[in-house]
Amino acid sequence: MTIVDNRKAFHDYFVEERFEAGLSLQGWEAKSIRAGRVQLKEAYVIVRGNEVFLFGAHISALTSTSTHVHPEATRTRKLLLHAAEIKKMIEKVERSGYTLVPINLHYVGGRIKCEVGLAKGKKQHDKRATERDRDGQREVASAMKQHRR
Repeated sequence: MTIVDNRKAFHDYFVEERFEAGLSLQGWEAKSIRAGRVQLKEAYVIVRGNEVFLFGAHISALTSTSTHVHPEATRTRKLLLHAAEIKKMIEKVERSGYTLVPINLHYVGGRIKCEVGLAKGKKQHDKRATERDRDGQREVASAMKQHRR
C-alpha cells in the first residue's frame, strides 16, 4: 500500500531500475508517516562511502509527540539495502551518469519502505513528448467513452 508518491520523479527522469530500501527512522517519524504527514517532492538520494542516504524528505512532526524530542523535519535518513544492491548503484551512478531518485514510500508487512529508482534525466523535449503522448491517450479515452454512450 502506497503512503506517498513522488510524481515529479517520472516527470523529470526516465526510471530504468527500481530498488526497495528500508528506512532508518525515529519513533516520531514512523508515527508521522503513518499519519500521512510526509512529502518526497524535493527529496533525493545520495551515496556516501558505501552507504545510501535520503535527503530532503519532509516529515512533519505530530503535535502529540513527546516534549523531550526536538524533531527535525528534513534530516538525513539512512536507506537500508543489501551490499550487492549498493555496489550496483554506486557503479551505475559513478560510471554511467545515472541519478538515484526516491519514487515512493509504501508498507511491506507493516514496515515502511522507500522505493528508489536508478534514473537518467529527461531533457526538455523529452518532457514535452511525454506530455503530448499523455494528452493523446486522454483524448482517445474520452472519445471511446463518448462512443460507448
